[in-house]
This record gives sequence, C-alpha cells and structure tokens, in this order.
Amino acid sequence: MTGSAPDLAADIAAVAEVGGPSMAADTPTNGRRRIADLEQEGEIAADYLEALLDIVDMDGDLDLDVEGERAVVAVVGDGLDLLVGTRGETLEALQELTRLAVLQKTGVRSRLMLDVGGHRARRRAELREFAAAVAARVKTGGRPEKLKPMTPFERKVVHDLIATIDGVVSESEGEDPQRRVVILPAD
Repeated sequence: MTGSAPDLAADIAAVAEVGGPSMAADTPTNGRRRIADLEQEGEIAADYLEALLDIVDMDGDLDLDVEGERAVVAVVGDGLDLLVGTRGETLEALQELTRLAVLQKTGVRSRLMLDVGGHRARRRAELREFAAAVAARVKTGGRPEKLKPMTPFERKVVHDLIATIDGVVSESEGEDPQRRVVILPAD
C-alpha cells in the first residue's frame, strides 16, 4: 500500500461521499490507472501489428498514443496502401482484428483507434470539408441531404463537425454497411 493511513481514509471518505465505489474511476489514482490500461492496450496492439507486418513482409514504424479515452496506434511508413484498402475497408477490418487481439489478452473490449499511413487524418480533413459544404447547402436550401454510406469513424467525424454548425443537425439512419448520415435543417 502507498500513502499514509489518514490519506487512505480521506480517499475512502471521498469515494463514499460522491456515491460509493462506482465513482472511484474519477479519482486521480484511477485516472492514472486508466491511462496505464490504455497504454497497455497500445502495447498489445503494437505487438500484434508488428507480427502482422512481419508476416506480410511490410515495413512500418508504430506510434503509440492515448487520446481522450482511447489508445491510438499509427502505422507509419511508405507503401502501406494495401493495409488501407478501398475506402479504408481493410483498415477497418485490421482495426477490428487488433481490437480482438487486445480483448484476448486483457479480457476487456477495446475502443482502440488504428491509423495506417495517415489515412484517417487525410480522410478526416476531406470529410470535414465535404460536410461543411453540405451543411451550407442544407442551411440555404432548407432541405435535408442524405450522405452516402459511411464507416462508424466517418460518421463520427461528420456528426462532430455538424454539431459545431448553427442551423443544422445530423442523424444516422440505416444498418451497417449501408448506414449513412442525414444532415437536416435545425428546427
């Protein structure tokens, strides 16, 4: 155990005061533990991806980070388009396989984000520009617009941008893989 008995007693009292053990995740110690857990997810993912890169005989450096409540792993290098695939479909599948590798080692479902060759950063910029243009049309025309089907990552980028623009709202409709964003005039 670390810390003195009075410190431990104060921590226990603070947890009890804010609603019991379920609120313990808000303590600084548990926040540090959560970051350590996310870093561990990144390490497990990196090990899995290194083995995969060896199998397919591809070179790439791995960058690990924690952003918000997610571990983020980026495979950086040239000639990685095969790992991205058409419209990022291979990247999505690889991300899901990597999440499953983390689940197998930790027993906890991961929200890990994987990027390969900067694809997600480029796609995010493209989608933000596109969604802003559609939002402007919806605001001036007053009619909703349905976008083409998108991955969960792409839909989140669009929803996040639309949430920052006055006069429009967004919602998703349909089932994957045909799930799409609809941008509507705000009431």
